[in-house]
Formats: sequence, C-alpha cells, structure tokens
Amino acid sequence: MDLPVDIEEHQPAGGIRLRGNDRGVALLILAHLTLGCISLICVALIYPHYHIFFRKEMLPAAVATVAVLAVLLVLFACARFSFGYFVGYYLFVMIAGYLWLNSFSEFGYNHRLSSLSATASAAAFLLPALYRPPLPRLLTLSPQAFERLLGCIVLLGVAAAAIGAYYNFRLVSLGDIYAYRETLTAPTLVNYLVGITTTALLPFAFACYALRGSLWRAGAIVIVLLLFYPVTLSKQTFFAPAWLVLMLVATRFMSLRITVILSLLVPTAAGVILFGLYRYGLFPERFAMPVFQLVNLRMVAIPSLAMDYYNEFFFTHDLTHFCQISFLKPLMSCAYQEPMAVVIYNWFGIGGYMNASLFATEGVASVGPLFAPASALVCGIVIAIANGMSAGVSQRTILVSGALLPQTLLNVPFTTAMLTHGAALLFLLWYVMPRGIPEQRR
Repeated sequence: MDLPVDIEEHQPAGGIRLRGNDRGVALLILAHLTLGCISLICVALIYPHYHIFFRKEMLPAAVATVAVLAVLLVLFACARFSFGYFVGYYLFVMIAGYLWLNSFSEFGYNHRLSSLSATASAAAFLLPALYRPPLPRLLTLSPQAFERLLGCIVLLGVAAAAIGAYYNFRLVSLGDIYAYRETLTAPTLVNYLVGITTTALLPFAFACYALRGSLWRAGAIVIVLLLFYPVTLSKQTFFAPAWLVLMLVATRFMSLRITVILSLLVPTAAGVILFGLYRYGLFPERFAMPVFQLVNLRMVAIPSLAMDYYNEFFFTHDLTHFCQISFLKPLMSCAYQEPMAVVIYNWFGIGGYMNASLFATEGVASVGPLFAPASALVCGIVIAIANGMSAGVSQRTILVSGALLPQTLLNVPFTTAMLTHGAALLFLLWYVMPRGIPEQRR
C-alpha cells in the first residue's frame, strides 16, 4: 500500500467554493488564531518587560483587527499545498500576532498605519506565494547523477561539521548558550557553509533518502545534523533533527495542509496548557515554563514582537533602503554600520539580538510602512517561482526538505534566508531533481 500523499495535490484548483476538507482547514485555522491570541495574553502576564501588554478595555479592538486579517484564511482553505503554502501560513500567523500586539502596544508610532500596512503586506505576499506558475524544464538530472549528488551533499555536511568544529565547539546546555554564543568566531565563508548545509542541503538529502526507504542513510544525516549544535549553539540546530523526523512521520498520517497548521498549533497549545497548569499549581514551574518560554515566547511571540520594535524604531529613524544587505552595503551610503539586530537591541535593551522577518526588514526598515506591501509582493513572487520550480516533485518531499525554512523566514530577512541559509540553492535542487522518484511503501 502506498504511503499517503497530499490529497489536495489531486484536487481541481478552480473556484473558491469550500469543500468539506476545506471547511475543516478553515475552522482549524480559526481555532489556531484564537489560540494564538490566548497565548499572547499569557505571554503578556509573564513578560511585560518585553513591551508585551494586554488590557481588557482594548480587547474588542484587538479582536476586530485580527478578524480583518482572518479573511485571508480563505486563501489557505482553497489553495493546494506548496512550499508557498508552508511559508505563507507561518508568516500569516506571525502577522496576526503582530496585529494583536499592536492593539495593546504603548509605543508612539502610527499604529493604524502600521496595522493597515501589515495586513496589506500579508495579502500582497500570499496572493503570489500560494500560486504555482508553470515553468519550462531546462535541466533534469538522471537518477544516477542525482544519487551521486545526494552522496556529495552528505560528504559536504560532514566536512562542514568538521570545519565548524575546528573554529567553535562547545558542549553546553540550551539554557547556557547565550553566555557562550557571542564568543563564537569563524570566517564568513564557514558561517555561510554551516548555514546552507544545516538549513537546506542536509534536510533535502534526509527527505530524499527517508521517503525512498533508505532509513540508514537518513539516520546518518540526523547524526550529522546533531553534530552542528556544539558548533552553532543554536536552538534551531538543536531541534532540527527531531523536527525533520516529526514532520516526516506526520506526513504519513495527515494531509500536508493539516500537517503545516498543526506544526504550529500543537506546540502553541502545549505551551498554553502547561502555563495554565503551572498558574493553578498543578504542574511544576521548572517543567512548564521552559516549554512556554521556548515555544510561546521565543518561537511564536518574538517574531511578531520584532515588527512592533521595528515600527517603533524606524518611525523616528532613517530607513535602510536595503543597505542592511551585506553585498549592497559597500555600494551605498548607509546610516547603520552594525547589523540591524544589534541596532535594535542597543535601542530597546531587551529581547536579545532580534533579527526579523521580511515584513520588518525588507518592509518596514527598508522602505517604510507605506511601501512595505510592494516589498512583500516581490518576495511573494520569488516564492511563487520556487513553487513552479518544485512542480512535479512529490510535495511530501517539498514539505520535509523545506521544513526548517518557514521558521527561519520568521526570524531572518528574506535575502538572508535565500543566500546565507541556502533557500535559493534548495529551490534549484527541487528544479533539477528527477521526477517520479517512488516513495517508500509500507
């Protein structure tokens, strides 16, 4: 019996009428948005020093603002799965979180303008990003050449881990990484190699091997990925092997759209439940709060909060005009010589070095809220091209191999994700890989 594939892949794309499965997706997204707002209320109770607040008198306005954005969930209910669906959903939830925080924010920028800009930016990004344009196939590797390519990726991953360990290797707990991460030093090319290998290349090889039943090779890649944690001291790197395996298993039993939604909803729900048990004295703090801090604060709230910070800062400071992009900085006059994460941290003094999504960096910081939707539209078109490059590839392969990129795009600029984290290279691999590769059978 064949493994489940994405049933939406075989549904006709025309029309906006919601079928039974589509209505289920819409209701699940509504439940997620509601849960996300509850999660942010819980975060506000514990972390007001992060400028995260909640006031009951502002609740109706906050609900109305998020409800306007919720209209866009119809796009997710109607669309078939694609990489743009995966990325778009994560960014959609992040924008919903920002609109909620914006309703209670005590910063002095133009909140109405920024709210309208964020909503328009979400729509501008999603409309192209959920589309899969037909692209001509100019190059397709033979199965033999592709097999050799996968072997080279694994060898490159081992070499990257060894080179990275030569410059930095520290075995520390997750709670201690911030005390040591600032001491990490390595050449820029090594940092690029590590980022591209861990975010794009090794997950791609893992997906290809695992879905064909080459479990020993897939397991070897998991071990190689584990070796990068002492090199990077990154939470994403630490959890990457487990996340890839979890997404692989989830796609065996659920459609790809449901997998995407639950991949955010379930961790958020777990954090809220543990928080509630802790607040009522039913669960120890030492077990509940680390999960709540990791998921509900760091994974969910911080990307939304970054938009609040960036709007506040650039309301009274010069825009970057994209000069934060490393290869453009020498070519133009830039008001900021330090990375934007450092600039924002030095200004607010809380939240850590807060890199931010395309809506904050390529949008608010680069062109301001008025023109941010245009920037989001361009990024959405790039994702649409990536969808077209993956046409004909098993969409389960797309989900598993790209499983680390949506979380990356929540926390780094779009150009950084494309280059430093290897998203552009992953799109190219989807384009050239052979079509019709059989997946593992039960």
